[in-house]
Amino acid sequence: MQANPEHTSRLSHIGWREDLPAAAVWATLSGLRLARVVEQHRSGYRVDDGQNEFTVQSPASWIRAGFPPQDRAAVGDWVALAADEDLIVRCLPRFSVLKRAAAGEHYKQQLIATNVDVVLIVSGLDRDFNPRRLERYLVLTRGSGAQPVFVLTKADQSGAELAQAATELVQHLADTGAVVMTVNAKDPSTRERLSPWLHVGRTAVLVGSSGAGKSTLTNTLLGEERQRTALVRETDSRGRHTTTHRSLLRLDSGACLIDTPGMRELKLTGEESLDRSGFDLIESLATQCRFRDCKHEREPGCAVQAGLDSGEIDEGAWSNYRKLQAELAHAADVLLARQREDRGLPRGNTQKPARRRRDEKFHT
Repeated sequence: MQANPEHTSRLSHIGWREDLPAAAVWATLSGLRLARVVEQHRSGYRVDDGQNEFTVQSPASWIRAGFPPQDRAAVGDWVALAADEDLIVRCLPRFSVLKRAAAGEHYKQQLIATNVDVVLIVSGLDRDFNPRRLERYLVLTRGSGAQPVFVLTKADQSGAELAQAATELVQHLADTGAVVMTVNAKDPSTRERLSPWLHVGRTAVLVGSSGAGKSTLTNTLLGEERQRTALVRETDSRGRHTTTHRSLLRLDSGACLIDTPGMRELKLTGEESLDRSGFDLIESLATQCRFRDCKHEREPGCAVQAGLDSGEIDEGAWSNYRKLQAELAHAADVLLARQREDRGLPRGNTQKPARRRRDEKFHT
């Protein structure tokens, strides 16, 4: 039983579009019901079918040991339900996946949100402001397939001078094509400023550290105090978790907004790239070094070191670039070993390289 026009109209208010990969597969199915995951809990899922929200159970295979976490449904997924019971039959194809490597020694991927058009990366202009963390968020967002929009909050509290300085610090992120804006998360006019990304059929996800202002921004976009907020510590402006789980919310504009708990640990999965992540200048200069095997340390004619000496390259950005290079290379090795193991092949060497650098790609 495929969706009739009336049902499809209802579904558009929770992000359904006929150009989605899920729509092509759904058109081939019959005798099932279509819904979207709005909450994920250990005991099951909450879904929305465009008219009602209700709890459903996952397939038995999803809870078996060894089942890949990334193959389970996450908030934002479209799922096919059994016709006569509240049970997920299958997860439909995604067009974007925002994810990170889960904390711990064993490699696992943790899905943050799926089928999102835009990632609103929220950061407060306070003592917790960290351009290096924003670069990491950009790497993960670029890897997801969604559009990155940096939303710098608490501009009303920081003062014009700090707001201007912070905006300049992340200007290199805007140069990658990402949008950077400063807002007062409590000001209703913020809804209008974000409206280009929040219209019918679109889905956005809010990410950022605890205390960045995500819940305050969510309440402003909803037009009501639905999400709980809390004060941040004065010493370092860090906040406590007030959002305890991911949830998909409907906005009056017809868009959907996924609110998430604060995230501080942002481990790469090994599937990302550093392209268009704020390091274009570094990578461009690396191609101009005198020697093809330049390590960008003490070699004569090193364009990267010249850029650092002149101030053209920010020291913090360079340090973060090298750190992300090594982490990405190691994560990619671990991911490859896991994929080989899943196919019954030897894992191979997964030892973390001591000084592996991504800039070596320029000198092959």
